[in-house]
Amino acid sequence: MPENDTKQITDIPFSVLDLSPIADGSTPADSFRNTLELARLAEKLGYNRYWLAEHHNMPFIASSATSVVISHVAAGTSKIRVGSGGIMLPNHAPLVIAEQFGTLESLYPGRIDLGLGRAPGTDQLTARALRRDLRSSGEDFPEQLAELRNYFDPSPAQGYSHVKAIPGEGLNIPIWLLGSSGYSAQLAGELGLPFAFASHFSPHNTLPAIQLYRRSFKPSKVLDKPHAMVGLNIIAADTDQEAERLATTLQQQFLNLMRGKEVPLQPPVDNINDIANDYEIAALQNQLGTSIVGSPQIVKEKLEKFLDESQADEIMAIAQVYDHKARLHSYEILAEITQLK
Repeated sequence: MPENDTKQITDIPFSVLDLSPIADGSTPADSFRNTLELARLAEKLGYNRYWLAEHHNMPFIASSATSVVISHVAAGTSKIRVGSGGIMLPNHAPLVIAEQFGTLESLYPGRIDLGLGRAPGTDQLTARALRRDLRSSGEDFPEQLAELRNYFDPSPAQGYSHVKAIPGEGLNIPIWLLGSSGYSAQLAGELGLPFAFASHFSPHNTLPAIQLYRRSFKPSKVLDKPHAMVGLNIIAADTDQEAERLATTLQQQFLNLMRGKEVPLQPPVDNINDIANDYEIAALQNQLGTSIVGSPQIVKEKLEKFLDESQADEIMAIAQVYDHKARLHSYEILAEITQLK
């Protein structure tokens, strides 16, 4: 990329990805109160958008009814964009999602984003309980996407014109494709849609996916040039030691998933090596390799390096931190580093 196109961290928007974490000893009601407090802080600090993710049967995530939590956040804020990061489209009839997001856009005009993924966001037993067609491997995602888009912007040629999304039809709701591999990157590029990559759990595919998206991009009535957002684990604290300690909660989350032990978000420990073997430490590094953890100066340096390599158009920060006040402070530090507002 030419030198004059190189981005600085003060040049791009930063956003928030929230899983409404359920900490050990707390309830989903606590999680939703914390989510709204964080969303209000994010709006005050100048973050661009606030997304919530659909996951099911996970004791540490409260945002399973994603559209409902989006409405909770949008109602409690006034200007920040609120959306899904993402809705797992194979779990739903496209018409239902069109109606849900048509309702959200009607309630909170000009503030709603619809990010879509093609994974179930859960295990096979839970997928069956969600009444998904288990014969589908997500390969029909392009068809589902086309049907969904047609409800917002009907085309008689698509054959859905006899069924209308009310509310939904005629509303301009930005659709993003989310991915952790090249599949959605290429599809987003070919359709001229914005793309968000899940680097927070798929670090090694980050640069190839962004490059594939940009190579595949075709201008559309949605975008005239590609827009790539990257989800990153960013945990900031006043000192490196405190940030590293806070990050052991995230490490334990993935460690427990590897062990088949799903529990609420766990308190931090002094040293992750005390509770994980060498193989597990290597696996954590493989899965969380792009995580940015540290004091303000370290976070700034690592962010600058990541942006220099990726040339991302936007960064969405996720901080799976056990202590809510420490999580709020992490986003305050990030906002100061990146000079938001």
